[in-house]
Amino acid sequence: MKVQKSRIRENVSISHKIYRLTTDFEDQIKPGQFFMLKTLDNAFLLPRPISVNDADENTVTFLYRTEGAGTTKISSLREGDELQLFGPLGNGFDTEKLNGKIAVVGGGIGIAPLLYLVKSLGKRADAYLGFRDKDNLYTLDEFQKHTEKTLVVTEDGSMGEKGFVTDYVDYSGYDFVVTCGPEVMMNKIMKNCMENNVKCYVSLERRMACGMGVCLGCTVQTKNGNKRACKDGPVFSMEELL
Repeated sequence: MKVQKSRIRENVSISHKIYRLTTDFEDQIKPGQFFMLKTLDNAFLLPRPISVNDADENTVTFLYRTEGAGTTKISSLREGDELQLFGPLGNGFDTEKLNGKIAVVGGGIGIAPLLYLVKSLGKRADAYLGFRDKDNLYTLDEFQKHTEKTLVVTEDGSMGEKGFVTDYVDYSGYDFVVTCGPEVMMNKIMKNCMENNVKCYVSLERRMACGMGVCLGCTVQTKNGNKRACKDGPVFSMEELL
């Protein structure tokens, strides 16, 4: 991991309150890792944790939702501007352990870190993506390029299937399920995986202040005591979590 100033190549709106940010970065990144992002003018005190959406040998791409002062400020940056990157952080997904048939299940902004994962798996995964409605969809074409199957579910049925994405996964048909999104969604997925004896990995979303495990603000309860989402996660196996 390292702290560096990075030049922005792109920072554009791609959906309702969703932005895609691509910056210069040259280093190894694992799917599921994240960075702490901060503007150089110190407009906000604490950096914002944002997961990696995609990466190559020269750049890293983030998808983020504008929710508060920090992400709103980041969204105002333009091509050629600089910002501070700290990372990559976290343990990420161990793609060597993911074998057999894989389902990747994402909801809302939790879909963002799953694209880099499915690209790394080389068309060995099916994607199940849940959105609120058609106005909140993003990156579907990218998932369709890199998965065997991509199923879209919207709560109001305005695009794809209607309802909740958790209800459309054939859990018994997979060896692994990987998920990221709202906790209520991931809890249901873990319950279904346990009932079908399917291995499951979850990427937890937590508020983080430091990203290094010092502040203990992202504590997660596990069967082996408290762990830190930033340092020990954000990816955990289903068996670890309470």
